Amino acid sequence: MSSSAKTLTTAFFYVALVIAAVVAFLFISSRGETLIAPPPAVDEISRAVSAASSSILTHLLLALAAVVAVGRLLGRLFTEIGQPPIIGEVLGGILLGPSFLGMISMDAYHFILPANVAPYLGIVGQLGVIIYMFLVGLELDAGFLRGRVNSTIATSHASIVLPFVLGAGLALYLYPRFSTSNIPFTNFALFMGLAMSITAFPVLARILSDTGMTRTELGTIALTCAAVDDVTAWCLLAFVVGVVQTSANSALLVAALTLGFIGFMFIVVRPLAGRLIRKSEGREPSKGTIALIVVLLLASALTTEAIGIHAIFGAFLFGAVIPHSSNIARSLRESLENLVTILLLPAFFAFTGMRTEIGLVSGTREWLVCGLIILVATLGKFGGSFLAGRLTGLSWRHSAGLGVLMNTRGLMELIVLNVGFELGVISSTLYTMMVLMALVTTIATTPILHRLVLKASR
Repeated sequence: MSSSAKTLTTAFFYVALVIAAVVAFLFISSRGETLIAPPPAVDEISRAVSAASSSILTHLLLALAAVVAVGRLLGRLFTEIGQPPIIGEVLGGILLGPSFLGMISMDAYHFILPANVAPYLGIVGQLGVIIYMFLVGLELDAGFLRGRVNSTIATSHASIVLPFVLGAGLALYLYPRFSTSNIPFTNFALFMGLAMSITAFPVLARILSDTGMTRTELGTIALTCAAVDDVTAWCLLAFVVGVVQTSANSALLVAALTLGFIGFMFIVVRPLAGRLIRKSEGREPSKGTIALIVVLLLASALTTEAIGIHAIFGAFLFGAVIPHSSNIARSLRESLENLVTILLLPAFFAFTGMRTEIGLVSGTREWLVCGLIILVATLGKFGGSFLAGRLTGLSWRHSAGLGVLMNTRGLMELIVLNVGFELGVISSTLYTMMVLMALVTTIATTPILHRLVLKASR
């Protein structure tokens, strides 16, 4: 058979096949039109839910795209002027919130960050914070701490005790003005003391790296103090959350369960993790091993959430029990860090921005109170670290530099503030004031450090 005949045969077969399919469908359709289907109520509900989910997903993706783009742009700008990029990323979330975009165009604000997307944005942000706290735990070098903790633990705890007491004292003024009667004063004072005591270990480490001070005497002391400070502060957060969420009797149970969980993590989980890691040393960890670590991370976070001390503490603690320099730790940092810092944490910043309403700090009195909070926070961290540095033999300049560095708060402060806000301990106005305090103290670190320490050392 010639090629032209084959072509005609194929074409005829194809046309016949299409005609047969059309005839068959018309026959099926005519028969089907006589059938009666069940009522469509369930299908309508499903379609309505699907349409709502699609709308929320659209706005969630738009919100994430906007805050990632704005945050990265501002982060780059702040890096150019010697500030940590985290400041620009936080400001990106605030600029897209009611404090800036909402004042310029409420329609644009509601389009990018509508109210119905806030819970979903919050969930994505909380997941980012949980994984971020795990990475912070991974950054803690236990060997580094063991070698220096005896000489710096007093300095670190002084930088916690003094601001804690000052924050609790400030609560005497703030409580009748910015709290409500359903919040016991003790809970409010505990939270204010804790919020004043935070140092942002990752941001401080970044500042030291950018200024070339990581391996200097001051840099080493500051890193060690900040690491001890972080561990102590998160234990305090666990205690405060336990007290706020429970009665006095239940708080004792929460404290006992927390101590038991900490002991279990270091006595049981840490050796098992070390054994697992030793088996995989010298080669890239398998996907199964990484998946197991992620499952254990989520289980640890879930356990502390169930105890009543917030999931971030479990994530941080699990990261801390994994050897800092192992292949698994390096692989986890490489695989998770970009995802968390570029995508998930911006959701947290956007959620923080939606809660931050600078317009609430409207009158002279509110701005004076905001200034008072910044002053007390700075006096507490700087003063406690400075005095402890002098008492342990540091020079005046190094003691002052240590005080400036320990006053860095950054993202850690925002995490604590969001916990307090969700618990209802602080109002929207006080939350906004505390966010401004976190930004101001972090922004002030690098220029003051340059003027006080780096220029003087040249």
